[in-house]
Amino acid sequence: MEQQNIVWIIIPAKDEERHIGKVIEETKRYSEYFNNILVVDDGSSDSTTEIAKQQSVQVIRHIINLGKGAALKTGCDYAIKKGAEIIIAMDADLQHEPKEIPNFLKVLKENNADIIFGYRKLTGEMPLILKFGNFFINTMFSLLYNIQVRDSQSGYRCFTKQAYQKIRWQSFDYSMESEMIARAGKNKLKYKEIPIQTIYHDKYKGTTVFDGIRIVVKMVWWKISRSV
Repeated sequence: MEQQNIVWIIIPAKDEERHIGKVIEETKRYSEYFNNILVVDDGSSDSTTEIAKQQSVQVIRHIINLGKGAALKTGCDYAIKKGAEIIIAMDADLQHEPKEIPNFLKVLKENNADIIFGYRKLTGEMPLILKFGNFFINTMFSLLYNIQVRDSQSGYRCFTKQAYQKIRWQSFDYSMESEMIARAGKNKLKYKEIPIQTIYHDKYKGTTVFDGIRIVVKMVWWKISRSV
């Protein structure tokens, strides 16, 4: 791919020593599509940073845990400063298949899109609470921000530098993914969605019921206060 030198893979991680090595190893199989992998260790208490460095990728480490939103923003800001034109965000827990990377870039280019959202297929593997929470939050996005997405909580996404400047979020926690969509809707960015395969290694890791409630409350507040 002609743009491989300006495509960055950003992987926020916290206490992922079990998975980070495999994630990087699998991602490297598609290195013809990018030139930079950046792991942002969000205050891990295990050997996440050491394992990532052993894989010869770039690593930034937060001394303390700040949250996924803060970690991804640190990574994106750094990548943009270093010349990134396209960013792909993916999780560090092996839920996201690196083999999807070429498709993200293909759909972004063919549609001249600003942002590509990966959406998880509704299979029996997805915990019921995630299905319900996702449906409710997706409905709120349609009502509040006039943007319709199949999976508002999937962290597997691809966006351009120009889009990032418009969606750059303030949230430190998991609500970052929702704020990104709200800002995309507000700025009328051109977006596409692609199906992704998701493997649930840790069914209760990630967004909880309480996270979901906080996300909805924030969405309403963003709309009322016009902060997003």
